[in-house]
Amino acid sequence: MEIRRWRTVDIVVAAVIAVAFGVVFYAWDQIWNGLDGAFPGFPPARAALNGIWFLPAVVGPLVIRKPGAGLFAELVASTIEALLGAQWGLSTILYGLLQGFGGELPFAATGYRSSKLPTALVGGLLAGAAAGLLDIVLYYPDYSTAWKIGQVAVSAGSGLVITGLGGWALTRGLAQTGVLDRFPAGRERTAV
Repeated sequence: MEIRRWRTVDIVVAAVIAVAFGVVFYAWDQIWNGLDGAFPGFPPARAALNGIWFLPAVVGPLVIRKPGAGLFAELVASTIEALLGAQWGLSTILYGLLQGFGGELPFAATGYRSSKLPTALVGGLLAGAAAGLLDIVLYYPDYSTAWKIGQVAVSAGSGLVITGLGGWALTRGLAQTGVLDRFPAGRERTAV
């Protein structure tokens, strides 16, 4: 089916999104490190900041609207982050894989025809939940059950707000500038 075939411009733009976010991720790592111990009463609260790391998983399919866009953008961004020296090493790439898959699911469920806010919100939520689950397996296995639930819930909530709402707003803002005119996201903008 023609709509599912990736054009060269799709690949280039997905790669640009991924590289830009990979650099942002590495910078965000430094902020994250600076907040170690900032939530002594409830450490899972720091997961409220996680949503930045899931953005390509939602922005990719919002812009490209082809199978694999979220997975590709998130996986390449996490690979860039790892190559730049992320403290989590190669597990960073595993996070990218799971977050990309979670973010992509609601777009796939609609056949990549929906770029509405609810689809983006669910994508952010699922990307965040995937990251939260991996967090408790790899880094917080000794958390109490309540803190494990909190880790997943707070990460999912961050994905819902920062990734879902933020990614949708970012895509709409970019569309308004005209840079996405070669994509459905750009052609849907309203005249100002």
